Formats: sequence, C-alpha cells, structure tokens
Amino acid sequence: MTTGNSAQQAPQLGAVKWWLISVAALIAIMVLVGGATRLTESGLSIVEWKPVTGALPPLTEAQWTRAFEGYKTIPQYRELNAGMSLVDFKTIFWWEWSHRLLGRVIGMVYLLPFLWFLWRGVLNAELKRRLWLVFGLGALQGAVGWWMVASGLSQRVEVSQYRLATHLVLALVIFATVVWTLRRMRERPQAVVPSRLKVTGAVLLALTFLQIYFGALVAGLRAGRVYNTWPEIDGALIPSAARLFFEEPWWRNLFDNTLTVQFEHRMTAYALLSLALLHAIDVVRSRAGGAVISGAWWLAAAVLLQATLGVLTLLNQVPIDLALAHQAVAIVVLTLAILQVERLAARRMESDQQKRVLPLGQPG
Repeated sequence: MTTGNSAQQAPQLGAVKWWLISVAALIAIMVLVGGATRLTESGLSIVEWKPVTGALPPLTEAQWTRAFEGYKTIPQYRELNAGMSLVDFKTIFWWEWSHRLLGRVIGMVYLLPFLWFLWRGVLNAELKRRLWLVFGLGALQGAVGWWMVASGLSQRVEVSQYRLATHLVLALVIFATVVWTLRRMRERPQAVVPSRLKVTGAVLLALTFLQIYFGALVAGLRAGRVYNTWPEIDGALIPSAARLFFEEPWWRNLFDNTLTVQFEHRMTAYALLSLALLHAIDVVRSRAGGAVISGAWWLAAAVLLQATLGVLTLLNQVPIDLALAHQAVAIVVLTLAILQVERLAARRMESDQQKRVLPLGQPG
C-alpha cells in the first residue's frame, strides 16, 4: 500500500516527459532553421543583439530602412551583396529573425514549466541537477550565438567556421542532454551485454558528434561547393599530403583548408558507417536482447541513409533541400546513437516514485 502522494506524482511526471519531448522537438527544429539561415546566407542580416526588444521585427518602412542601413555597414553587404534591394534584404532578414525568435520561444517553453515543476516539488534531486544543467547550457548558447554572429560583422564576409561549429555542437549537446534525461526517467530491466558493446556504442556517439562538428566546418567554409566528385576527391581517393597539409602550422589545415576539411568529413563518415555495421552484427552475435539489436540496426540504417544523402548533396553542389535533409537525418542519427548508449549503460538508480514512496510502516 502506498501513500496518496504517489497517485499524484505519476501524471505530473508524465507532464514532465511531454514537456521535455516538446523542448527536444523545438531544438531539432531550431537546428534546421539555423541550417537554412546558413544556406541562404542570412545569418548576418541583423547586426545588433537585442535579447528583449529584438523580438519585434521592423514594423514601419522607416524601421526597415534603418535595419537595412545597419546591414550595409558590414563587409558582407559591401563585398557580396552590394546593390541588394530592400525586398531582397527582407528575405534574408526574416530567416535570421525567425531563427532568433525560435531561440526565445525555446527559452520560454523551457523556463516557465521548469519553474512550475520546481515549485510543485515534482522533480527529484538528480532530475533537478540535469535540468539546471540544460538551463545553463541554454543561456550559454544564446551568448555563443551572438559571439558567432559578431565574427562576421567587421573583418569577414561570413561567420567564423570555428564559432559556427561550436554553436551547432552546443545546440546538439543540449538536445542530447534532454533526450538522455528523458530516457533515464524510464525504468527497464538491466541489459546484460559484453563490455565491448558499451564501448562501441559510446564510440559511435562520440564519432557522431565529431562528424557533426566536421560537417559544420564544411558548411562554414562552403567546402561542399568544391571537389564535387565521389568517391574520388581532388582526382584521387586520398589526396596528396602536399595538398592536404600546405598551411602552417599543419594543424590549421584540419580547420581552414577546404580540401582537408571535406576529406576528414568523408573519412569520418566511412568510419562511422563501418563501426555502426560492425556494432549491429556484434549485438546480434552476442544475443544482446531485442531492444539493443533493433536499436543497433536502426542506427546503422540511419547512418547509411545519412551517408547517401551526403554524397547526393555533394554531387549536386549543396541544394538547400538535400542539405537540410542531410542535416535532419544527422539529428536522427544522433538521437538513435544516444538511445543505444542509454540502453547499454549500466542501470540504474531507483525511480522517482520508489525514492519518494515507501510501504506504510516501513521506516524512511
């Protein structure tokens, strides 16, 4: 027999789960809108950071003119878009404004229910720690977003690829933390699997993040618009070292050389696909259980689809529809990798309900 409090906790924890699902979905949409903003060269159209008043777009012709005049002061306008009409400016403005507005929406959708659940005492200590971490990362992400935009306002015609990659990866770290938190709210039996499966699952997740980082560098350098052949790149399967490492110091090539960045993105994709297939075969041979086996095969299938979309995007010189599909499937791959690691992870602390509710007569 349990206390009456347990009957109230279950629906409230259900509300927490739906709230976190909504937050994760909004973050995924945010990443795609950010990708479209990058592909349409819209990210520098708003040259000020106004966290509160910036939520309102220009409402009068005078305000639009003022915003356009601000854009005309930066190098991107002078070197790439000189002579742009106000109508064309409005198109890129709306992309960037929508991206920033969605960030504000996510902040409100996260913060207000979070405060409500804290006030109601629904969250246990572990859940509070994770959700405060998400809140802190979200606040940091807003600052990183402006840090990224600021890199393109004075000396460059685009944002720094380093800062772009940091901005994207941080968004997906927040997404991953939310998804992981959701999964850890569920109770399932411990999966007994060999340690190597846990290792390969973790390596797959790490490789996925690394591949996303390299993909952001490719986007930042527009490296997908050059070397548009496959499987060869620059006339060979493996370009010459002289072409891959001509900048000094050598490590700058990993981030600044368009050939090297695209090559490392390709090689990481091959490694990720190979490891995903080997992991799927291994979990079958290890009889790791239905959920782990199906999770491994879904992950391998998603990685294969992602690689295929990557090749098509490259061969067609990055059309926006294929590029966004490529980015969307990257989020799917990341989600499946997180779920697989969580299935394989050592279990588990007792549920929130078990922590809070004890049989009558049993001392706490």
